[in-house]
Amino acid sequence: MTAEQQIRFLEVALSSGFLLYEYRRYEAMPGRMPDLQNRFATHTLGFWQKHGIEPVGFWLAEVGTGNVLHYLLRWADMADRDKRWTAFQADEEWIRTRAATEANGPLLVRVINEFWRPTAYSQLK
Repeated sequence: MTAEQQIRFLEVALSSGFLLYEYRRYEAMPGRMPDLQNRFATHTLGFWQKHGIEPVGFWLAEVGTGNVLHYLLRWADMADRDKRWTAFQADEEWIRTRAATEANGPLLVRVINEFWRPTAYSQLK
């Protein structure tokens, strides 16, 4: 996301009164976590930038289940999310890229997502 896109995103979010966070949990197929991480690092983030999708951060468990990638995305609201995510998922180049990265089989067992709204006392707004 360019600086101009970030400023516009924050203007929309602040004018609406709150931000929406999407928590996503990707459970990788056995042995495919390196491939999943590589797809994010070399492909997915570029497509997200193209579509104005703002990642907050990515995490792996230090203790616990080792085949799970956790991440947060920040949205102005649900309409913003639907517009951007739908455009990303429909991007023909992304569809080809995703298929190519899964040529040796699927990367994921399961995807879990939740939508979070910060509390009034949250440090992360």
